[in-house]
Amino acid sequence: MTRTLNEIPWPVSISHAAELSGISAKMVRHYESLGLLPRVARTDSGYRQYSEADVHTLRFIKRSRDLGFSMAEIAELVTLWQNRRRTSASVKRIAQKHVTELAQRIEAMQAMQRSLQQLLHHCHGDERPECPILDDLASQSTRSLPVG
Repeated sequence: MTRTLNEIPWPVSISHAAELSGISAKMVRHYESLGLLPRVARTDSGYRQYSEADVHTLRFIKRSRDLGFSMAEIAELVTLWQNRRRTSASVKRIAQKHVTELAQRIEAMQAMQRSLQQLLHHCHGDERPECPILDDLASQSTRSLPVG
């Protein structure tokens, strides 16, 4: 039987917080060390105790990572998310920049795919030693060698 977040007795341990947020305990500690999560409460024996708000923040971070945002962008997004006086324009600026970067990376990957497909088309893939794929890789690597 699964429980909703409202039915869980808070606070929870790091392993439980990790399970609830879908990330590893190691990443929970990492995000805390980066300041993405505020310092969490600790028991007298030093064990971390995570609140419902902490788990919600961890889920926010995970979703941001799933969308490919950088750690710096996530830090900014978390700050904006927690700031009720933020402007949506600030959030949109970050997301638009990320979409533009994704489009550039996709375009570069598609160009790589086209180049490789062309090389594959010219490769006989038989017992002969001639290979246009290796020839292309070798010619590209020698172009960047310094002269003299």
